[in-house]
Amino acid sequence: MTGTVAAEDLDRAQARAELARLAEEIARADRAYHTDDAPVMSDADYDALKARNAAIEARFPDLRRPDSPSGRIGATPAEGFAKVTHAQRMLSLENAFYPEEITEFDGRIRRYLGLGADAPLRYTSEPKIDGLSLSLRYEDGHLVQAATRGDGTVGENVTANARTIDDIPQTLEGAPALLEVRGEVYMSHADFAALNARQTERSDKPFANPRNAAAGSLRQLDAEVTRARPLRFFAYAWGELSEPLAETQMSAIGRLSALGFVTNPLTVLCDGPAEMLARYAEIEQQRATLDYDIDGVVCKVNDLGLQARLGYRSTTPRWAIAQKFPAELAWTRLEAIDIQVGRTGALSPVARLTPVTVGGVVLSNATLHNEDYIAGRDANGTPIRDGKDVREGDWVQVYRAGDVIPKLADVDLSRRPGSAVPFAFPKKCPECGSDAVREAGDSVRRCTGGLICPAQAVEKLKHFVSRAAFDIEGLGARQVEQFYRDGWIAEPSDIFELEARYGPGCLTQLRNREGWGEKSAANLFRAIDEKRRIPLERLIFALGIRHVGEVAAADLARHYGSWEEFAAAVDAAIPAAAAHRAAEKAVAAEQRAAQAGERRAQSAESRRRAWEEAALPEGAKAAWEDLVGIDGIGASVALSLADSFAQSAERASIDRLIGHLDILPPEPRATADSPVAGKTIVFTGSLERMTRAEAKARAEELGARVSGSVSARTDLVVAGPGAGSKARKATELGIETLDEDGWLRLVGDA
Repeated sequence: MTGTVAAEDLDRAQARAELARLAEEIARADRAYHTDDAPVMSDADYDALKARNAAIEARFPDLRRPDSPSGRIGATPAEGFAKVTHAQRMLSLENAFYPEEITEFDGRIRRYLGLGADAPLRYTSEPKIDGLSLSLRYEDGHLVQAATRGDGTVGENVTANARTIDDIPQTLEGAPALLEVRGEVYMSHADFAALNARQTERSDKPFANPRNAAAGSLRQLDAEVTRARPLRFFAYAWGELSEPLAETQMSAIGRLSALGFVTNPLTVLCDGPAEMLARYAEIEQQRATLDYDIDGVVCKVNDLGLQARLGYRSTTPRWAIAQKFPAELAWTRLEAIDIQVGRTGALSPVARLTPVTVGGVVLSNATLHNEDYIAGRDANGTPIRDGKDVREGDWVQVYRAGDVIPKLADVDLSRRPGSAVPFAFPKKCPECGSDAVREAGDSVRRCTGGLICPAQAVEKLKHFVSRAAFDIEGLGARQVEQFYRDGWIAEPSDIFELEARYGPGCLTQLRNREGWGEKSAANLFRAIDEKRRIPLERLIFALGIRHVGEVAAADLARHYGSWEEFAAAVDAAIPAAAAHRAAEKAVAAEQRAAQAGERRAQSAESRRRAWEEAALPEGAKAAWEDLVGIDGIGASVALSLADSFAQSAERASIDRLIGHLDILPPEPRATADSPVAGKTIVFTGSLERMTRAEAKARAEELGARVSGSVSARTDLVVAGPGAGSKARKATELGIETLDEDGWLRLVGDA
């Protein structure tokens, strides 16, 4: 037998056969040790097999197998992990916490696809594993790369570590030439308990829960450490492919299983929301008996062709949703209520708790939302928790919403101490002493101090340099706090004046700080200079204006195209924003009177009268209508923009920043030969050959801007049957109008 022949005496044929035997034998031992927890050989025998394998590979390096046991260990990266840009982004999932959200999910999909309520539409349902997302790239059947999700666009290269996981095949037979398999790395309850026992024996700190243990184990710089950890892998999705796996989600999962991946046996097909909810209840009942952590059930449209039509939002696919389990509960003492001031000036109450473990995580804080919630009522004055208020010293029940955000569920009045008094929510900002006001209809009290409020100034600056904003290398949250505390920066424009304002002295001071050297200081100033050129959408997002997130900022940038156009439009809309507030206030007052039986509400008339009484300057209403008509931009965003630009101090700060920047227009979405590139289009009336959502997506794909209202800026109106006031206004303004067939001919889809 070749196993009895010394490695140095083997010929090539014997060596090839011996390497195959060793690969199988070592894999069997790995499975017995890591998966079955039943070793079939001693450590010494195992090490001898590994040593023999290495010796033969050293003699015949060209015979090294793709599934070589040596490859399953890998080399330790010298400095952290290399970065991997995902060929297709790894997105998160939309969450649902209530049954009606699943019904709405189904209805939303049917509306998008133009399917009737009785049309067949099937979904897959599978447990949502609480682990770490991993992407595995196979080329010609060989595992060539493994990467964590990271931020969805860029992850960490953990290939050497992934090769040590028994559930991950090193080679595939019958797979597409290019196959990116996605799934979840996790640790079973039994393996987790055994790992923590070993940690305790070595006087090492135990892990908090299986998910943290799995994540920490996979992201080790030394693959030998990962190899010693009992990690497992469920495959449930895919990324880049050279050819489709199947026509349905369920069949594709079956194909992955046939290729050798472990897939979850609890995955089933469901016909509609009722079956989806029933399956959710079944899996929830099994939750405690499973040997791994799950935090919900994932439902996906089964037909892959429909998935392709549904596509993606900015961060989630339209065709999938995660039904999250009710959070676990625990009782503890509320020691204090602290008020935190956020970057928008919101005063947020936080419960400081006697630490308690909930769902495997130690909680010491929980959100209390706002002053109404503390008082035991909602924003409309309706009692919550049977009207029980929350006081310092109370015994409270806490839970983790969606198993993530700690919240308060109940108060035990029988255990309330006699010294407990109702909490007095502050009317002054605890950071700067400015008035903290609560606007009508708003549940949150906000500081009016703006940039003079230290909490807002620092948080605004942190937001300004965040990854999705200016992302200045070397200038993170810690450095921002330090520079603000030292008086070097108080507003965004100060960042771009640092070197000029302080000259060589700034460089010298930086070099003398802990963590800074001459090279890192010089690199910071170079990084600042590089960010003087900034895309318009990043600039708008970086301003930290309430309600203006990444998606809204991108919508605004695409619509206006330049900073000058954007700023002029917001400035023009400021008087109309005040008129809008007055109109909504009048409507609210009338509705309250109607509820009291004083008179019948006539909302439309109240709005019209309020707008007429505003006596707006020329162009203000048109600017407002154009702003709120942008698809994805409503009154809330428009009001926030107008409020920010209307404040003289805030506007002066923005103008000082703009003076340092070269602002880049949005990149065009389509080639120059697109007939609608750069045009603003309004769809109105009923569309018969496509849904409104599909029409919008197609227009944006071709580089057009889609608006919800007709104005002088509109270039084209597509009017279907039932088009009303928008079609009439287009005619009045002389705007080109097409029917649905004309639109399809124009874009080449007829």
